Amino acid sequence: MPNRLFPHRGDYQLDKRTFSKDLVAGLTVAVVALPLALGFGITSGASAAAGLTTAIIAGFIAAVFGGSKYQVSGPTGAMTVVLLPIVHHYGIKAIPFLGLIAGAMVIAMGLLKLGAVINRVPWSVVEGFTVGIAFVIALQQIPLALGIPKAEGERSLFVAWGTIKNAISAGIHWQTLSVVVLTLAVKFAHPHLFKLLRIRIHIPASFVAIVTALIVVQVLSLDVATIGDIPRSLGSWRGSDIALADIPHLLWPAFLIALLCAIESLLSARVADGMVKTAHADRYNPNRELFGQGLATSIASVFGGLPATGAIARTSVNVRAQAKTRMAAIIHAVTLLFIALIAAPWVSHIPAPAIAGVLIGTSYRILNPRSLKESLQTTKREATVLVTTAVATLAIDLIWGIAIGIVLYGALHAKNSKSKKSA
Repeated sequence: MPNRLFPHRGDYQLDKRTFSKDLVAGLTVAVVALPLALGFGITSGASAAAGLTTAIIAGFIAAVFGGSKYQVSGPTGAMTVVLLPIVHHYGIKAIPFLGLIAGAMVIAMGLLKLGAVINRVPWSVVEGFTVGIAFVIALQQIPLALGIPKAEGERSLFVAWGTIKNAISAGIHWQTLSVVVLTLAVKFAHPHLFKLLRIRIHIPASFVAIVTALIVVQVLSLDVATIGDIPRSLGSWRGSDIALADIPHLLWPAFLIALLCAIESLLSARVADGMVKTAHADRYNPNRELFGQGLATSIASVFGGLPATGAIARTSVNVRAQAKTRMAAIIHAVTLLFIALIAAPWVSHIPAPAIAGVLIGTSYRILNPRSLKESLQTTKREATVLVTTAVATLAIDLIWGIAIGIVLYGALHAKNSKSKKSA
């Protein structure tokens, strides 16, 4: 096994200036990651505790063994889209096996040096995939936002529509909806308010929005659901839930999880290097990234967590917070561990609709309307690929969305090349 797949001394720069920046970045990402981890845990059909366990275990292991200096890993909206129908069909007991096998598949991809192949996904497909994911994340929050169980089904678009119809029939729960609106208002007004008040200390908007919602709900005694108990533990061994008899019908779902883990992690690391404008010699190692993500998914899944990937939103926050090394992602995981062990009783009182509001706001940030507008104004060919990939991701699923986007990209570019030769 190549030594470059393992951590080495050069990964860490522990001088005072670098570590201080990593410390600030790690704490910042942890504050942002907390509501996202809780929310994606709930949305996946597991629990808030499972999401937090994933962020801690997978976040730490991927930071140590992964191939990117800036990547922050954990539960993501894309993964919940794949997990939700699997949990619906096979139950939560299937997760340890799925995560273990999917992680092994991703590790194999790294050992076989497939990182460079996956890394060649066209950028227009990446952007279309990201747009589709943003809409899916927002749609997944509708049950929490309306305070009712989700409608039957697997496709996010149709489940969301059914949930809205059920909510209208049962009567809108205005207190729950008001908490969502309050959370969104605080989240988006936060930067302008802090600038107006000349507050120079950076406090993530998601954290301010969650705390504000929590205070308002407690003071006004609003009748809204909370995220529920968070056990004061890192996670528990779930490997005993693995049954060899499940192998035949769970191999395909495990492959889908592995493929998504590989693609989303490499795309996230690629975005991070682009944001930092990393020199060629310092760019992430795609095969080591696959190795680290596969290891993280396997271990997190058998200890009460979920399959994980590199998280574009949290990785972007890490970069913007001026992280310098992978120590920032490690600090993020350790901080979440501290919260799980010390502050679990307080976290359990967070209003569920506030989590929905944060994730809806996050989906808007991922969508990035300004960047999307610029992308759609490039060439018609690139715009067509982007829109088609986004629609397929939303209407079918993530893997088909990427596959359709890649095939369309190849067909359009082949047609363009043929036209140029004819001319």
